[in-house]
Amino acid sequence: MPPPSFEVRDVPPRVAFALEQAGVHPLLARLFAARGIRSADELDDAFEHLLPPGTLLGADRAATLLADAIAARAPVCVVADYDCDGATACAVALRGLRLLGADPATLHYVVPDRARHGYGLTPAIVDLARERVPDVQLLVTVDNGIASVAGVAHARAHGIGVLVTDHHLPAVDDGRVVLPDADVIVNPNQPGCTFASKSIAGVGVMFYVLLALRARLRERDAFAGSAQPRLDALLDLVALGTVADVVRLDANNRRLVAQGLKRIRAGRMQPGVAALFTVAGRDPSRAATFDFGFALGPRVNAAGRLADMTLGIECLLTDDAARAAELARALDAINRERREVEAGMREQAQLRLDALLPAGAPPPALALFDASFHEGVVGIVAGRLKDRLHRPTFVFARGADGLLKGSGRSIPGFHLRDALDLVAKRERGVLLRFGGHAMAAGCTLAEAEFARFADAFVRVAAEWLDDATLQRRWRTDGALPVEYYNAETARVLDAQVWGPSFEPPLFSEVVDVLAQRLVGERHLKLRLARAGDARAAPREAIWFGRTEPLPARARVAWRLALDEYQGQQRVQMVLEAATGVD
Repeated sequence: MPPPSFEVRDVPPRVAFALEQAGVHPLLARLFAARGIRSADELDDAFEHLLPPGTLLGADRAATLLADAIAARAPVCVVADYDCDGATACAVALRGLRLLGADPATLHYVVPDRARHGYGLTPAIVDLARERVPDVQLLVTVDNGIASVAGVAHARAHGIGVLVTDHHLPAVDDGRVVLPDADVIVNPNQPGCTFASKSIAGVGVMFYVLLALRARLRERDAFAGSAQPRLDALLDLVALGTVADVVRLDANNRRLVAQGLKRIRAGRMQPGVAALFTVAGRDPSRAATFDFGFALGPRVNAAGRLADMTLGIECLLTDDAARAAELARALDAINRERREVEAGMREQAQLRLDALLPAGAPPPALALFDASFHEGVVGIVAGRLKDRLHRPTFVFARGADGLLKGSGRSIPGFHLRDALDLVAKRERGVLLRFGGHAMAAGCTLAEAEFARFADAFVRVAAEWLDDATLQRRWRTDGALPVEYYNAETARVLDAQVWGPSFEPPLFSEVVDVLAQRLVGERHLKLRLARAGDARAAPREAIWFGRTEPLPARARVAWRLALDEYQGQQRVQMVLEAATGVD
């Protein structure tokens, strides 16, 4: 494969200067300017700067539907999803409805089993809800439902109302958008919705529905003589689900996450969130987006991958700290098992790749299936392979129904869902179901059709991707000034809201490799010095998941991090990429 290329972000000097003059930390002023921030006002994360709920199509009608249900004490069942976004959205829905006056006895939830039920509001899930809540009058989907045409029709046929809250793209048939016949749909990606944050997560959509509901109840004098409920108490859950779902962190999403982080750092969080911080060994007083994405989120997600997401939802719902701790420990144990399963799958996938791939560059896309693969972990493994090879990748496992369930991850410049749509058009009948986004998607097919799918997928990639797109490019922030290589800077950077489209700082420079060795048999530990600077003090560095040694001189891309060991803190470089320098 060709070596990676490094591109330094452009920093508009006048913008950076204006931000610094407005009181922004000098390094942050440069970083923010490079990410499109043009004024300090854009950095104001106050609650009142959130987009108004009235601009979210369907939110007002959803508020009326829910207000009527609360007044009538109608049984409501939330239909959750089996990932962290779905789990937090379910917890936000149930906690929020209770805060706004719903009788807890009327509130219920169901969550699909990944292996038995598949994704979304299927007819089988409607029947499960009817079995659990025989007198259910309203189903509320969270993080799913926009493609559940059959499930919504099944519910309506049994006299059950349906409120869809979702953020996924709707289905398209021959160029025509297909929507379920729900009572109300709230989704920023449905036709006609002008809500500016198209990247809001499912938990964010549900939070906005609650904001609209509170306004509707206020109009009906529901809070007369009592304090208006504070929905900001739910923002720790909103922040967790938003970051864990890896959605684009636009200005509105950054504000939601920032508000959630502030609450957690101040010690105001749900018992389940606090318990997850404890089992992950993280300090909530220094909570960062990293904790959501790499510590708490994976533990919640593990329940949906290998067990039952009910564990994750119950952890986020309970107000009993002891019960939360017990559930968090269970989630931690499942996550350890998930890591073992994932490691075995990665090893098996690598063996298959070694047998399938010729020497040199891999094909423009990959599709892998092995009978030993676990359905709950295919998405993670697809992501790991995509990161390693820089190729759109699908990984399949055999489901309980005998069909292959695939999860894909993509690279910039290749819209994965659109690629599946083209495969479906060219190879009629090969895909039984598919859906997703530009960077992540899923599909279902018969095992006999795997080879046909793999060939068609690779053909689409060959048509859409050129050599420039297939070369990994790292956008960096250039060299970190020497005076900022310290623990204080690391803490300042960690305190910010980083994520997709507002990427965390990645610095780059040429270094001399003074020493390197393997630790834990999987990570490369190094001592580096700035090339050509005899006065520069050596720096400690680590490259997780890297076993191949670096040349004596290399250009590296790295992140500044605090390494904590036995109560001591020290800064280190966490390497992400490198290429040799002559």
